[in-house]
Amino acid sequence: MTRTQYYVAGSIDGFIADADNKLDWLFQFNGTAGLGEHYESFFADVGALAMGASTYEFILAEEHDHWPYEGRTTWVFTHRDLPRFEGADIVFTRDDVAEVHTAMVASAGERNVWLVGGGDLVAQFAERGLLDEIVLAVAPVTLGGGAPLLPARVDAPMRLDQVETVGDFAILHYTVQP
Repeated sequence: MTRTQYYVAGSIDGFIADADNKLDWLFQFNGTAGLGEHYESFFADVGALAMGASTYEFILAEEHDHWPYEGRTTWVFTHRDLPRFEGADIVFTRDDVAEVHTAMVASAGERNVWLVGGGDLVAQFAERGLLDEIVLAVAPVTLGGGAPLLPARVDAPMRLDQVETVGDFAILHYTVQP
């Protein structure tokens, strides 16, 4: 069964980007034993992705020589005209997440839908009851401010299904209860 997942790294104090909207605090952990393998294992089960314009622009600015999510359709939710990443299977949309979710699930097939980055977009899925799981990698830092992990109230209770330790990260798997 396809699940809509928010797989994200955040600081101990609940931020996914610092006050300057940067991820340098997270990149210092590149090379941590086991993190790359954890991501690859997660990504193998992803069939489609969704992200907001800011996350998409961040990826464009990283100057990748290829789209990092090849083989998976990516929906970019935006109200702006954005450049297309050459060769990528990207659908730009202004539609509500609830209107697009069915197509995303169909595209994912037997795999999952990954909500990449941006807590604001994830909040829209959560508010419409379309968020099934949060996989949170808690990084061993505090930021004191920045972009919040999930800037929305999720009244549905969450069940903690799994806790993993990868290096100094705690990876928490929560299922959002209907």
